[in-house]
Amino acid sequence: MSSTDLPGGDTGFDRLLHFTIPDRDARGRMVRLGPVLDTIVSAHAYPAPIRNLLAEALVLTALLGSLLKEGDGQLTMQAQTQDGVVELLVCDCRNGELRGYVRHDRARLDELGPNPSLHSLFGDGYLAITFDLAATGQRYQGIVPLEGERLSEACESYFWQSEQVPTLIRVGLGNEEGHHCAGGLLLQHLPEGEEGRERLHVRLDHPEWEHVSIMGGAVRREELADPGLGLESLLWRLFHEEREVRVEKGAFLSRGCRCTLEHYRDLIGRFPAEERIDMANDEGEILVDCAFCSKVFRIENV
Repeated sequence: MSSTDLPGGDTGFDRLLHFTIPDRDARGRMVRLGPVLDTIVSAHAYPAPIRNLLAEALVLTALLGSLLKEGDGQLTMQAQTQDGVVELLVCDCRNGELRGYVRHDRARLDELGPNPSLHSLFGDGYLAITFDLAATGQRYQGIVPLEGERLSEACESYFWQSEQVPTLIRVGLGNEEGHHCAGGLLLQHLPEGEEGRERLHVRLDHPEWEHVSIMGGAVRREELADPGLGLESLLWRLFHEEREVRVEKGAFLSRGCRCTLEHYRDLIGRFPAEERIDMANDEGEILVDCAFCSKVFRIENV
């Protein structure tokens, strides 16, 4: 296994790890979220099932967002339903900046008990994954049903149905001394090691993919969320029998709500004067509530 300046064999919290296994035509990503996850989930008083759901979604968003070239676009994950307890889940990642939010019906959630299933949360919902490429202005979107026990299973279905790329995803959630942590592994098979080509000949039973998916599938979810186990060490445990595994550091991750007073002033200023008057309260202020970070912005002099 080769690596590039990985301190102490551990990438720590809030950083991506990229790797490829050339002999198996495979690429992968690993991530472990800590302080960034804590900051995002603490913006609202989410009950435990919703915190866990959002934590998994943020790990998946970081993993999928890392497939974009650095500085090139945004990955958005949105899960929505008309009849579920969770009305909307949305996360995005741009330039290593993560944000996420869940809107849910608390009264209906309480009726489900402490460990609700994915179907009980979303009903007949769907998952939409959108890649926006900044350099070309292109947008790619795939929509799949929210089926299975976890969001990660729906993401695997997305890659197979929309991209014809065999994909294995695992996510683990944890709590370290009252702080949330979560980790994830994404592993993909790229025939002949090439990206961007037609993959009509891809088979889920390809012998190279069968081998590498068995190796990757041996990871335990608690290992992914264990801050005492470095990601590079975990990668070594999974794939040490391979002749070569190329490893490199990915981007640092941060919370990136992107909401500012200037942004909302500019947005409100685009409305006609009479509409701005109708929006204002008795003090002449327009209150804008950011769902992502739970801040209220006061726009004056409307």
